[in-house]
Amino acid sequence: MGTVQISLYVIATLVALALVFDFLNGFHDAANSIATVVSTGVLKPHQAVAWAALFNVLAIFIFHLKVAATVGTGIVDPSFVDHYVVFGALIGAIVWNIVTWYFGIPSSSSHALIGGIIGATLVKAGPDPLVWSGIAKVVAFIVISPMLGVLLGSLMMLAVSWICVNKTPMKVDRWFRRLQLVSAGAYSLGHGGNDAQKTIGIIWLLLLAGGYLQPGEEVPNWVIITCYTAIGLGTLFGGWRIVRTMGEGITKLKPVGGFCAETGGAFTLFFASALGIPVSTTHTITGAIVGVGSAQRFSAVRWGLAGNIVWAWVLTIPCSAAIAAGAWWLGRLVL
Repeated sequence: MGTVQISLYVIATLVALALVFDFLNGFHDAANSIATVVSTGVLKPHQAVAWAALFNVLAIFIFHLKVAATVGTGIVDPSFVDHYVVFGALIGAIVWNIVTWYFGIPSSSSHALIGGIIGATLVKAGPDPLVWSGIAKVVAFIVISPMLGVLLGSLMMLAVSWICVNKTPMKVDRWFRRLQLVSAGAYSLGHGGNDAQKTIGIIWLLLLAGGYLQPGEEVPNWVIITCYTAIGLGTLFGGWRIVRTMGEGITKLKPVGGFCAETGGAFTLFFASALGIPVSTTHTITGAIVGVGSAQRFSAVRWGLAGNIVWAWVLTIPCSAAIAAGAWWLGRLVL
């Protein structure tokens, strides 16, 4: 493990850069939390982002730091990480987030960061520092999380349809407009609990590399509080380009469908966070929306758009890794 060779100025700069990524994570992934509740008309956009941001921050009281531990020690061997690797990883993730936001593509901020860590580490030390068991879990959940979202979203939709078979559409709509506030809050809890911890993990790595923390020491409270606050602020500002894709592009949703999608997605995020696996909230909610749409009728889903989104998922880790590799060389010059 590194000694205290990294100046406090460099540490502070990289912590600030990590918080920029965290803010962009919330900004980019706000669509995942609010798209369904906005597209169904239950909340106005400014109300929805405030609701989601509140629950992003409240997640600090719910979740243990299992995901942060995976990012901090379960992707690469921390002894090989230095400030150049952290810089490369963050730049790779930030650039990919900005590109995909600009084009309205709901890609994964989580996998962009994982790809960035891998790319910067590879260019520095080759494949030896990579923790393949941890990477395998992340890669597996690229498939598992959306499939679980599809399964839970469709099952929820079928169950609700059966329960409400004798109810009038007006009564069902009125019920689920209220229930969707609960499901949106639950999903935002899962979003904050899983995604904020990824930035906590990268700052944890940085403090270990700089010698400001020793192996086995707990993450300082200021790191936890600032990371949850940053993602909440990012969500508050919202990424409206992606909201349109998620809320209306994949399938048309009513409040009952929005409730089922958010609830299925929330269960998936809570499950992954309990296992300490950093998953994509984008993958999760997309799968749940597809599940809700296909439960109504197969043609209700715009499969062409869904296919384009899947391509973005496939490209996220290699593209962010490539950008991070280049940023590692840049970091050698500027840090």
